[in-house]
Amino acid sequence: MNLSGRVAVVTGAGGGIGRGIALALSRRGCHLALADRNAQGLGETRDMVRGVKVTTHVLDVTERDRCRALPAEVVAEHGRVDLLVNNAGVAIGGTFEQVDEADFDWLMEVNFHAVVRLTRAFLPQLKATDSARIVNVSSLFGLIAPPGQTAYSAAKFAVRGFSESLRRELEEAGSTVGVTVIHPGGINTDIARNARPPRHVTNEEAALIADEKDRFQKFLRMSPVKAGEIIVEGIEKERPRVLVGNDARIGALIERLSPVGYWNILKRSMA
Repeated sequence: MNLSGRVAVVTGAGGGIGRGIALALSRRGCHLALADRNAQGLGETRDMVRGVKVTTHVLDVTERDRCRALPAEVVAEHGRVDLLVNNAGVAIGGTFEQVDEADFDWLMEVNFHAVVRLTRAFLPQLKATDSARIVNVSSLFGLIAPPGQTAYSAAKFAVRGFSESLRRELEEAGSTVGVTVIHPGGINTDIARNARPPRHVTNEEAALIADEKDRFQKFLRMSPVKAGEIIVEGIEKERPRVLVGNDARIGALIERLSPVGYWNILKRSMA
């Protein structure tokens, strides 16, 4: 996919992987419509971009009416949409029994339902171009499911399943729209640091969750800029799946070899 002169919509572009993707796209001459609920972060990303047209759109992906209105805003500014990158995401700490129903539903709304909602909203514009792509960011935890990640893994596995089925539907329809699903491993972003803690736990449980968050943070080593470059290279090559980092590649391989017992293997390796 030749990205020069194309127009990309990137959600979660106020920092982290979204910012890394935006910068990598701009280096290839791709114009940008950047969306995030964090207006300050959006402005910082915009100021880092050079040589292409950039618009910013303050967007909470849980707001359905705003999501439905976004395609018209982007087309009014840019005239077209060639690439949709569904990257916005959040995390929650704690086990399934510690995370209450409202927080579990909130994570699913951001990490999965918004992906579906924005894909539905932008698909007509994407189908109107000669070559377009939907890029949905899943996770290593959309390939493996560790303890303490029930909500996050549920959402990221759902993103993977939705993306793979949609890709096959579009292929069978002869569409010019392709689908890429991204599985980042340990990327050094704020998503773990900003993970919402469970609201109804004891002080002892809260301390254990905080310790687990600190331990997990040590595995987040790759810079978002490098991750963005890997992802955009995958988009250019129209890859259906992009594994970002050695940890993602190793996790995918071990899960394939031992689909039931992989966690015991990985736990020993991490120890």
